[in-house]
Amino acid sequence: MGAFGKLIDAFLFLYFALMVVIPPLFDAQTVLPKEIFPAILTDLNRNYIADFGDYLLAEEPHFLVGLIWHELIFLWPLSIANVYAILAGKSWFGTTCLIYGASIVTSMAAILGEMIGSGKASEKLLMMYVPFMGIGILATLRGLVSRSTKSTGSVVDKRSTVKPRRKLA
Repeated sequence: MGAFGKLIDAFLFLYFALMVVIPPLFDAQTVLPKEIFPAILTDLNRNYIADFGDYLLAEEPHFLVGLIWHELIFLWPLSIANVYAILAGKSWFGTTCLIYGASIVTSMAAILGEMIGSGKASEKLLMMYVPFMGIGILATLRGLVSRSTKSTGSVVDKRSTVKPRRKLA
């Protein structure tokens, strides 16, 4: 993929490394009892909600709780796997990146649709959430590019294996 691909992988590595830490420490406060978290983490979360006016985390609507469970059960392990895949140069990184990206784009469509549709979100809050949609699109494209280069790389000058149909009498 060249230098541009390495730059994208480096950016995604930083993102996935952050996603290894942030969901269990901050997002999990929405779905788990707050008493199990240190006071400094709950204070940071409360300050974020106040500073950005994040009404979704303050109100904890059911769809957001479901998305956070999805993030903790499905996406958090994928983030760990993606960090490992980048560091170890695993061939399956493109597949897990595609899965992660498609899932983030879907989740962000629901969250941004609620924020924009309700009119409750400030521009500051939207600027906090919109980049996640971009990262999801980037991860999806990274997964698609790695798959397309594998499938087209070795198909040069090979005949099709499809045989012509025989005439029926």
